[in-house]
Amino acid sequence: MDPLSTLWETFFDADSMREALPEMLTVGLPNTLILAISAALLGSVLGMALAVAGISRTRWLRWPARVYTDVFRGLPAAATILLIGVGLAPLGMQVWGPNPYPLGILALSLIAAAYIGEIFRSGIQSVEAAQLEGARALGLSWGEAMRLVIVPQGIRRVLPAWVNQLIALIKDSSLVYFLGLLASQRELFRIGQDYAANTGNQSALLLAGLFYLTLTVPLTHAVNWIDRRLRHGRQATVPGDADDDLDLALPGAAGGNQR
Repeated sequence: MDPLSTLWETFFDADSMREALPEMLTVGLPNTLILAISAALLGSVLGMALAVAGISRTRWLRWPARVYTDVFRGLPAAATILLIGVGLAPLGMQVWGPNPYPLGILALSLIAAAYIGEIFRSGIQSVEAAQLEGARALGLSWGEAMRLVIVPQGIRRVLPAWVNQLIALIKDSSLVYFLGLLASQRELFRIGQDYAANTGNQSALLLAGLFYLTLTVPLTHAVNWIDRRLRHGRQATVPGDADDDLDLALPGAAGGNQR
């Protein structure tokens, strides 16, 4: 058999993909989404707390936030998942039984919080100081000004970076298999790996990669679209007939109503 045919049968065997597809759709895909979305939500809440602590004027808030961020951004994701998943496994067994998902979600959330916290902190600090001063001049307290004026603007500015972190979480969810998963708990990567190990064919693992691409590529384009909208805004036209257009046109302009 020539090398090209061997390569094709190793990675693009339709029968192997067809055999693994049902389990990836019914088991792997839902579990991957549960891990990624749960970690993103919990990581965002923790990240916002880290961001607020990181910009605090109080050292006992700012320094622990800085240490936390440095530690969890410096450790490999696999090491963090193993340390938490194995180290807290006895406690997990007592609370929720032999289910590694809560500890896996916790580990992914702690990792994500370190990155999301820095994303939120940079967004909050990018808001002009005059915004805070104006809010205080209107009678808002510092906390109200941050909650109602500064933080919403900061989050809006870093929304593309937050979506990028969600993409990273979808891919990092494959590392939870280190903790040992039951058949019903396997995510996309683990199912593809099991089929590849059992059949000696890598087509199922390639199919798992295609699932990841199906999840992450649209999000990547969504990030680009959101970024363009935030940077350039939306051009709007004022509805009306030709007479209205003439009334709305600026003096000396060529009859345009676009703003």
